[in-house]
Amino acid sequence: MKNISIYICLLALATGLVSCEKLLEVTPNSEFAPGNVLTSENGIKSLLFSAYAEQQTQQNSRFVINDSEMCTDMAFNSGGAENAQLLPIINFTWNTDVLTFQADIWAPNYRCIRDANGVIENIDNVKTSDAIKKLFKAEARVLRAQSYAILYNFFGPVPLRISTSQPGDLIRATDEEMKSFIETEITQSVADLPDPGKEAAYGRFNKGNATGILAKFYLNTKQWQKAADAAKTVIDFNYYTTTQYQFKDLFKVENEGINNKEMMLVLPCRNEVDFGNWFMAGALPPAFKSTPQVPEFVYLPTMSNFGTQYRLRTAFVNSLAAADKRRSLICTSYINNSNATVNILPGDNARSFKYFDNTTIGNNSGNDVPVLRYADILLCRAEALNELSSIPTTECFTLINQVRTRAGLPNLTLVDAPIKETFKDAIFRERGWEFISEGKRREDLIRQGTFISSAIARGISASIATADKALFPIPLSEIQANKLCIQNKGY
Repeated sequence: MKNISIYICLLALATGLVSCEKLLEVTPNSEFAPGNVLTSENGIKSLLFSAYAEQQTQQNSRFVINDSEMCTDMAFNSGGAENAQLLPIINFTWNTDVLTFQADIWAPNYRCIRDANGVIENIDNVKTSDAIKKLFKAEARVLRAQSYAILYNFFGPVPLRISTSQPGDLIRATDEEMKSFIETEITQSVADLPDPGKEAAYGRFNKGNATGILAKFYLNTKQWQKAADAAKTVIDFNYYTTTQYQFKDLFKVENEGINNKEMMLVLPCRNEVDFGNWFMAGALPPAFKSTPQVPEFVYLPTMSNFGTQYRLRTAFVNSLAAADKRRSLICTSYINNSNATVNILPGDNARSFKYFDNTTIGNNSGNDVPVLRYADILLCRAEALNELSSIPTTECFTLINQVRTRAGLPNLTLVDAPIKETFKDAIFRERGWEFISEGKRREDLIRQGTFISSAIARGISASIATADKALFPIPLSEIQANKLCIQNKGY
């Protein structure tokens, strides 16, 4: 009865939590009575959508992006209240009490896991068709696996909570247990998911994006053959593409939705409190009026411009070729309110305008935040194939050049990258340029083996930028609450 009461409280909040626009809205009714809440289709669907909502934390997505980029050669920050939280990330001095680790990564993912567990445990008792039961259970298992993959990425193995009846004190899983669990959850669920484009609502799982999540997990854990195979499975759907939109148009609000065949999985955003993308409010430079790099962006006085400044490092911006079309979403100069031109390329002060939206209301832009793009899958397979070969293969070049072509760059050839290591370097450069402000840089540098050395090259002391910093610390609140949870080495 206690669990049912908890779920009634959760479902009563579901209308406010669910974030996949009207297509995933929940309407609480008498079916949420204690005897019905976990046996009716609407009741269990609402719990499933609550799990999705916990995973889709739109306005806090900026913190996850910044946590993954401010500690790298890509991004920087100054000013405003957020700077106090981001300075330890920039300077590699983070510790167990950094709020963002708990509030923006640990807690939302474990809340998603909690709700997914509730769906999985109760789905067999729901009065609905077998097809619906299989679908909801598959979605819940992939949600749970995705949450654990995210937690593993930041913290390493964590306590595997796979039941609502497990005790609060729980040891961390082993590395192999974590990897096996995530793999099994997804591989056993994919068959019961719809094909790409056939999902009931934008933002829900299908065979393509679920397999893509698995491909990226394999990649980040250096399971090269499995990563290559999973990426090929996605490619072989012949559904996704990088040719539908120019790069500059890919992130525009008007091009969002289920018909965008590059955005495989996103955090769906809209111009509303609790559902908005807040990144641009922190990316705008002081007294901003307009920029010649993105002339179509019309800044209005009703749009927020935070005191905190999300900045791009000069050396990183300068690494993009002058003809690279991905530069079209980087602000390097602007006109201020006094009609003076301000050059902000020097001093690690350029800005990512990837999420500009002319209909922004206050803090809330409507641009979806990409979780997984098709370009990521192409580069995933190229990287994995290269790792499996003594020299880069023809397919490696075909895959990376699909991304480079849209960027307006010449094809990479065997002359440019004749050996495994030079192609690997090319892949990581390409990934950096392609995924600015999408929260991929930390995991890429860790996989490349340059996360620590890059920090030292930027001036971080070798006594601070130690190998232990490849993982963030388990949040202090979890260590205090779970007596069996052992902290990561070095914290």
